[in-house]
Amino acid sequence: MARPVKSTQIPNLKESIKDAAWHQITLSGPSSLSLRKIARELHISAPAIYNYFPDRDALVTALVIDAYLSFGDSQHTAKNHFPEEDQVLERFRETGIAYREWAIRYPHRYLLIFGTPVPGYIPPMHEILPAMVRSMGALAEVIAELYRAGRLKVQGFPLFDAGTCGGIFQDAAEPKQEEQLVYSVAMLVWSRVHGIVSLEVTGKLPPFGADCSALYRYELDAILREFVIAA
Repeated sequence: MARPVKSTQIPNLKESIKDAAWHQITLSGPSSLSLRKIARELHISAPAIYNYFPDRDALVTALVIDAYLSFGDSQHTAKNHFPEEDQVLERFRETGIAYREWAIRYPHRYLLIFGTPVPGYIPPMHEILPAMVRSMGALAEVIAELYRAGRLKVQGFPLFDAGTCGGIFQDAAEPKQEEQLVYSVAMLVWSRVHGIVSLEVTGKLPPFGADCSALYRYELDAILREFVIAA
């Protein structure tokens, strides 16, 4: 009599669950995310998933953090590609280019953190914030370099309210003026490139040639002309 076949063991079940979740999001969008569907796809029981993610929102939070970490890695790798002190403009451009490239390569990750929120999901900011702040860190570091070199044109630049920043600063009550200014400029720069990239990723940007890279690079150069004093 044939012996029953044992179920296949998944070496890293936590990562396999997240991979299956991304696959589900890619096929049907984040609103369709279901732990039971993932369990069926992986041929495991639902309680096996609950050992790692007690509910859907816990899984979404893990995906959001992973997306921010991946995005942040791409930003810091791009910035560090130009290590010399006098390559700050190259660091700025490369960081900006990496933003678009990451979004195009991982559109569902991009939209999960920057696009329409998952219905009913309330992000736990105390868990997400470290990865979120790090993802903006590369751009902020480049802008800080320009500021310390006296090359940042920011006279009269409006600063956002530090008390509403939700922990971006170590001491939200009294952030250093340089730190507050740097993040204020970084947020405006981010919002400008984010607008183009979001429209491109969602297919709502009019075509500019074979792709939108020329328009995007033009915007990066326009930002440099607006904020950077020529050496």
